Amino acid sequence: MALRSKRKNERLADDPLQPDLPPEQEMPDKPTELGGRGWFGTLKRTVREFQDDNLSDWAAALTYYGVLSIFPGIIVLLSVFSLVSDENTADRAVDEVAPDRYANTIKSFIDDLQGAQSSAGAIAIVGILGALWSASGYVGAFMRASNAIYDVPEGRPIWKTIPTRLAVTIATGVLLAISAFIVVFTGGVAERVGDLVGLGKGAVVTWDILKWPVLVALVSLMFALLYWASPNAKHGSFRWVSPGGVLAVFLWIVVSAGFAFYLANFANYNKTYGTLGGVIAFLVWLYVSNIAVLLGAEFDAELERGRAIEAGHPDDEEPFVELRDTRKVKKGRDQDLS
Repeated sequence: MALRSKRKNERLADDPLQPDLPPEQEMPDKPTELGGRGWFGTLKRTVREFQDDNLSDWAAALTYYGVLSIFPGIIVLLSVFSLVSDENTADRAVDEVAPDRYANTIKSFIDDLQGAQSSAGAIAIVGILGALWSASGYVGAFMRASNAIYDVPEGRPIWKTIPTRLAVTIATGVLLAISAFIVVFTGGVAERVGDLVGLGKGAVVTWDILKWPVLVALVSLMFALLYWASPNAKHGSFRWVSPGGVLAVFLWIVVSAGFAFYLANFANYNKTYGTLGGVIAFLVWLYVSNIAVLLGAEFDAELERGRAIEAGHPDDEEPFVELRDTRKVKKGRDQDLS
């Protein structure tokens, strides 16, 4: 441990673009070692940096990229679903999970795809490629937002950032697909499948209860992956769950429940916006959800700053973490000098 820390300090000293950080062994290993004062300072800085890092603007950008990635993803899900299910099963599943106003449109789309299986396969392939590239735009925006949160420049060259974007996109896409399957596999659909495989109602009831903590775990894992891979900052090895991820999940659940309560009791978007009411409500929900996700990332970043502060790093000096890569910054600086 001491040898690794010594080599790290020597590496930082050799690179003038790296921050002057205290030795790693002098920093707290875990957030729990910060103490009450350290945690209070972290919370206070998180609130302050929310404004300084323009997280509301970044949330708006992420909402835009999120919308761009949603519709190709829906086409992929519907195309795959139409290939692996018969017409009656598909219609029942749509009735279970889709709002009444959209159910007929979705069922008509699935019926058309099932009428031409070859087209469904082609649409699925094209949709997967389109969804992958569109969703990678969201991840790319999140990487830029994470760099702003950690107050670091983007030093990774493009041949590193694009594979990172695509890898994170694929991983989160798989987790989202599993989450969507869990949501669909509920209620009447779960009962019918249970009857087919010989499971009793007790197993179905148990699944209906256990699926929620499973969903929360999947969402937490998605946040942890985004938080770890996105910034050009070294902040420890990958953690399945981070304090910021827990905070983001909690805030996301609270704002989703609060927004649903607000829509049900106070707001009437359909009366105000007509047929666009559902779209407007969805965009607002997506925006506040992205704020929750960014706040979780900010909290993790301020915990890293807190570790450095505990070891003597000035609280207003940035960056406060080691950069993953500085090659892009060096190249830009050399071009400016030439």
